[in-house]
Amino acid sequence: MKENIRVSFVAYTAALRFIEAGQGIKPPSVDSGSKSSEQDLELELVIGLQEEARFAGFRIDPDKLATIVSSYDIRTLTKLKGTEGLAERLNVSLDEGVNSENVPTRKSVFGPNLYTEKPSKSFWMFLWEAFHDVTLVVLIVCALVSVGVGLATEGWPRGMYDGLGIILSILLVVMVTAVSDYRQSLQFKELDKEKKKIFIQVTRDGSRQKISIFELVVGDIVHLSIGDQVPADGIFVKGYNLLIDQSSLTGESVPVNIHEKRPFLLAGTKVQDGTAKMLVTTVGMRTEWGKLMETLSEGGDDETPLQVKLNGVATIIGKIGLAFASLTFLVLTARFLVEKWLNHKLSVWGSSDAVTLLNYFATAVTIIVVAVPEGLPLAVTLSLAFAMKKLMSESALVRHLAACETMGSATCICTDKTGTLTTNHMVVSKTWICGEIKEVDASSSIGALDSSISGAVLKILLQAIFNNTGSEVVKNKDGKVSILGTPTEAAILELGLNLGGDFDEQRRMCKLLKLEPFNSEKKKMSALVALPDGKLRAFCKGASEIVLKMCDKSINAEGEVVPLGEAQERNVLDVINGFANEALRTLCLAFKDINDGNSIRGHGYTLIAVVGIKDPVRPGVKEAVQICLEASITVRMVTGDNINTAKAIARECGILKDDDLAVEGPDFCHKTPYEMSLDIPRIKVMARASPTDKHVLVKTCRGLLREVAAVTGDGTNDAPALHEADIGLAMGIAGTEVAKESADVIVMDDNFSTIVTVAKWGRAVYINIQKFVQFQLTVNIVALMINFISACASGSTPLTAVQLLWVNLIMDTLGALALATEPPHEGLMKRPPVGRSESLITMAMWRNIIGQSIYQLTLLLVLNFAGKQILGLNGHDATVVLNTLIFNVFVFCQVFNEINSRDIEKKNIFRGILGNWIFSGIIVSTVVFQVIIVEFLGTFASTVPLNWQLWLLSALLGALSMPIAVVLKCIPVKGKHDGERNDGYERLPGSPECA
Repeated sequence: MKENIRVSFVAYTAALRFIEAGQGIKPPSVDSGSKSSEQDLELELVIGLQEEARFAGFRIDPDKLATIVSSYDIRTLTKLKGTEGLAERLNVSLDEGVNSENVPTRKSVFGPNLYTEKPSKSFWMFLWEAFHDVTLVVLIVCALVSVGVGLATEGWPRGMYDGLGIILSILLVVMVTAVSDYRQSLQFKELDKEKKKIFIQVTRDGSRQKISIFELVVGDIVHLSIGDQVPADGIFVKGYNLLIDQSSLTGESVPVNIHEKRPFLLAGTKVQDGTAKMLVTTVGMRTEWGKLMETLSEGGDDETPLQVKLNGVATIIGKIGLAFASLTFLVLTARFLVEKWLNHKLSVWGSSDAVTLLNYFATAVTIIVVAVPEGLPLAVTLSLAFAMKKLMSESALVRHLAACETMGSATCICTDKTGTLTTNHMVVSKTWICGEIKEVDASSSIGALDSSISGAVLKILLQAIFNNTGSEVVKNKDGKVSILGTPTEAAILELGLNLGGDFDEQRRMCKLLKLEPFNSEKKKMSALVALPDGKLRAFCKGASEIVLKMCDKSINAEGEVVPLGEAQERNVLDVINGFANEALRTLCLAFKDINDGNSIRGHGYTLIAVVGIKDPVRPGVKEAVQICLEASITVRMVTGDNINTAKAIARECGILKDDDLAVEGPDFCHKTPYEMSLDIPRIKVMARASPTDKHVLVKTCRGLLREVAAVTGDGTNDAPALHEADIGLAMGIAGTEVAKESADVIVMDDNFSTIVTVAKWGRAVYINIQKFVQFQLTVNIVALMINFISACASGSTPLTAVQLLWVNLIMDTLGALALATEPPHEGLMKRPPVGRSESLITMAMWRNIIGQSIYQLTLLLVLNFAGKQILGLNGHDATVVLNTLIFNVFVFCQVFNEINSRDIEKKNIFRGILGNWIFSGIIVSTVVFQVIIVEFLGTFASTVPLNWQLWLLSALLGALSMPIAVVLKCIPVKGKHDGERNDGYERLPGSPECA
């Protein structure tokens, strides 16, 4: 999709320039000798402007405004006096933003920020598509011919019964298929809406607030930071080091630096670095992204690996069914011709002979319908759709269908700490200031800490807190203070507020000149400000060890700068380690007065304080980790924190045991691949890990050790690891848009327990498909063999076309609905994950399939060839009664075998059956419909009403499959059993294990 967009964008831009050149259109020029008058420009900008727009104070046409941005028309923007002049024409203040009362007017004039989507298919379209099945079309033709011949030979209405019965059965199959597909499309449409729910921060009514991108209007002031996706076309207002990745739109791999002289931002691009404010100029279909989306028709979802595998199985079975159907037709036709030859009637042909041959052909075609297991791919889709729907209610948004399957096979989870294992609600718990450690109790007054700090120290500390941050302190209309930003920065800003600081006052006093936002590579954040007296001061905060190395001075209790000696540096390191051992995240705050230049890098900083930030472990995480361990899933914590902090949290979560390893990212990456392969099975904690370290760990796990790796991430720099992993899980709260786009699943509540739930549902999807495959293959084998053997032996088939169509409906659509929507049970997380190369059909499944097929075939063949003698049936209707009984027994065998298939290994197949109302409802509905077909629709289904004794016999013979299933499950088979470890580790040649 992205490649299509890139190619389309380049082609679209080139075509636009070509058309403009052909029409003699030239870009506006600011040549000093040929400037257009201001009146001409004014006229050009307001031509076509609606009366409503003029009344609202807008002085620029929406289409002209869109053209200025899309064509990077810096000259016209300069004529308009830059961003300020453009804002004036849009009747908006760059400081106050849009007035909420004007939002409806702006939507009316400039349009909403929505893209025109491809209209979804109606139910009638699904119905029409279901009719296009080739075998069904052949059956319809057979039925119509049967009706015509029947009317000619038997008259009205008896001559219509056979053909009409087939037509009604086909209509029922088509209707159920269409309803199923339509409901599935509605589910995916609902999930697609959830995927597009993106929120951004804007300035409106003078305050910073969070809104949906769909509520964005022209004139809004948008705040952009690392990892955000640009939500509309716009103009750069102000910012620091803004780097934009335009590869998703233009294909340019090199990020573009955006500044006052190159201020144009396009929707769909991503912020790679820096922060900025943007004035929205174009929304929705007028943006470049919107125009491209109009030219591209969005393709459907790709098939998942399991669907591809099952399609192959279905093709093979279909070919076998075609062979059996052809043989059955040939055998029946040959016997028919032999009988006519023996009776010396080979030269005499009538309409009844044509009907007989037509019925043989219809039976053969119906065998193909039954044999082709179209329910296999349907079962996967239904199971995945069901799982995705349920996971939505469990706070997990599945973006790619295959993610459900893959998560069920995960052998390891590389998880973040902050926000995933912990609550992501951080508070400063301890501080080290001026050589003293202070406890900070957020629930009580902080006056004790405030009073112990001198005014000079407090002044510098508040400057460091409020100026070196990408977050903001805002007040709502009620005067309530809230902090918009990352949890770590929010904790430090909260400390500043509790110390009596005023965010707005500090920002007014000190002018921010330069800001280097925090990222995972540098592990620090820096700012350069101009103080009220005109001097320059740089502030730095970040990982304790890194910032401490940049400091050669510290500040004493009187606010004086003193040298930082070795003894004091060791003391600070002891403080940092002490905080870390208490599971506190530590950050250092430092400053440096700059006399020349504006560099904020390097050394020579003065240490102000060390803060210890507490982030409690989430409730339920320890239990969730234990579930993973029981399920043979290795949990590894990968974090940028101090190794002592990481180890403390990992022990609290149950991740790190006594014989496990905790390593630092740089140390791990310096190892050889052979050393990595030896260490990874024991590594449970990786601290001080950069995104590169995380990527190397995941790549090694998947490549050398053949693990199926799941990875969690929230930052832009986590994208490579999320992409490399078998399944990427992005955090919905703390995650950036880039991380979410790279992920397969978005964890909406940032909770590790939710990740375990995704794994459980992934296993449920896989096991449900196995249940359905077992059920359907049993029905396929029996249906094919009973008709083929009967045709060869007696020249007739006990199951008619209508009856086979009903069985096809039971085993395909209804069977898929019943077995593919089974919810997960706790036992799923007590078995090892499925290996990469493990066969879909296990030995246990073959045991059940073959055993049940032998029982059903034996039962039906005995009834077919000796049923009249055993049951004492005689009279003119004995044959039709016996065939009705065979049909009834066959259906009841499938009903009870469907119950048997609820668990492939366990003997108790009734566990939780009443809790799954879909399964129970389908079983009851199947029995009710069977009664209706036999008792009331015999004219069409070639059945006759049965007495209660034969109904009871049918149910008992079908129910006998249940004790047989129990006996079969007692037979041991080769293969993995519950509790075996399947980590897939493969050692490198030359390792001690290989030797």
